[in-house]
This record gives sequence, C-alpha cells and structure tokens, in this order.
Amino acid sequence: MDRMASGWINGFIGVVIFSGSLPATRVAVMQFDPVFLTVARAAIAGFFALGLLIAFREKRPSRGDILSLAVVALGVVVGFPLLTALALQHVTSAHSIVFIGLLPLATAIFGVIRGGERPKPAFWVFSVLGSALVAGFALTQGLTASPVGDLLMLAAVVVCGLGYAEGGRLSRTLGGWQVISWALALSLPVTVAVALLHRPATFSGIETPALLGLAYVSLFSMLIGFIFWYRGLSQGGIAAVGQLQLLQPFFGLALAATLLHEPVTWAMLAVTVAVILCVAGARRFAR
Repeated sequence: MDRMASGWINGFIGVVIFSGSLPATRVAVMQFDPVFLTVARAAIAGFFALGLLIAFREKRPSRGDILSLAVVALGVVVGFPLLTALALQHVTSAHSIVFIGLLPLATAIFGVIRGGERPKPAFWVFSVLGSALVAGFALTQGLTASPVGDLLMLAAVVVCGLGYAEGGRLSRTLGGWQVISWALALSLPVTVAVALLHRPATFSGIETPALLGLAYVSLFSMLIGFIFWYRGLSQGGIAAVGQLQLLQPFFGLALAATLLHEPVTWAMLAVTVAVILCVAGARRFAR
C-alpha cells in the first residue's frame, strides 16, 4: 500500500473516531463539571501517552518543537474539549455538529497561514459564504436559543483548526502519534492538578452512561483518534487528508439521532450539506 492510500485510510479512521466525541461529551457533561471533564480526559490520555513514549523509548522533542507542541496542547488537548463541553451545556450535540462543518475550513486557513500558501480569491469567497451560512443558521434559531453556546462552538472550531494544522505540520518531522503523545505528556502536570482540584466530591452517584462518555473521550477522542489522524495528515498531507473532516458532520448527526435520540431537523441537514459544499470549494482553490 502506498503512502498516500495509507494516509487516507488512517485519516478516515480518525474522523470516524472523532465523530463520536460530541455525543459522548454531551452524555458525560450531564453529570461531570465541564472543567473536570476537560482536564480529566486529557490526564487519563496523558498517562497512556506517556506509557507509549516510554515503551517505545522515543527521543525527546527539540527546543524548537516545544512551542508547536504547546500550540497543539492549547488547541486540541484543552481548548477544543473545554469549549465544546461548555457549549454542550447550552446546545444539543446535533446542533453543535453543524458548527463542526466549519472545522475543515478553519484547518485550511491555519494551514495556509502556517504553510505560507497563497490561495486564489475564490477560496475566500467560499470561506465567507460558509461562515455566513453557519451564522445565519444560528440566527434562525433565535438569539434566545443559546447565543452563548453558538459562540463557544465557533471558538472551539477556531482553536481546534489551529491545533490540527500545527500538529499536521509538526508530524512531518516528529511523527504522527508522537505529536499528540508529547502534547498530552507535557500537559500532564497541569491537567492532573486541575483534575484533582475540580474532581467530584463522590463518584457514587455518577451513572454508567456518563462514565462511558468520559472513557470514550479520554481514550478514543483524546488519544487513539489522534494517532490515526496525525499519521494520516503526515502521510497524505494536510490539504488532501483534511478533506475527510467533511464526513464528520454526517457521522455525528447519525450518532446523535440514533444513540441520544436528539431531533435532527431538515434545516440542520441542509445547512450542514451547504457548509460542506462551501468547504469543498474552498479547499479546491486553497493553492
């Protein structure tokens, strides 16, 4: 199997795993404090990541990589999980997945900034149109619905796009699974300390679905998914494999409807499809 095909397969597996993140977070945040959920998932994943680094005797990252790893940590280890957990206290996972349709665009924009590319003007046309569609959808739901939840989801998309692009760039030299593992390991002192500070007084009242949600976002969303995702980006390239994120809203909506029995309206589906088309157009003119 050639490197490009392997990259697409790894990227696809990563996207499928990530698609369960928002529904799992939605379940977990019903009984866990959002801050605790954010740092606990990172701490749990961090211990497993540290074990992998030790087991494979990976060399330490260079000084020049530390800043990039910090950006990855702030974007995907802390920023995106915390912002989505806070947002999901105000909106359903099905509603939030519409905003995830902007994630490929955010990744593309930061990929352009970090890579020094000069996209064609048509790229920005699709970019603005996609953003307008999402903003318009939020407005049609009424400002009394949850403007706070919408703003939190938009912020989550921005920081995650930055973390994806930075991690994809760094994985070319450091390695795919090593990027997320080092980011998690370097974050351990902070995530463990904050997790202990915000831990529940007792776990006896926490029901099984919330515990399973925590387990999923800790092991799969925070570590295993990134092992496949960053490996895919390093093998097939950020621009190419990043397009696989376009499938994530469809997988996420299906999970929200089947597992959580949340309503998925025709408006959500229509906006999601329209945003995906805009992102696809933007990616076409990204170079």
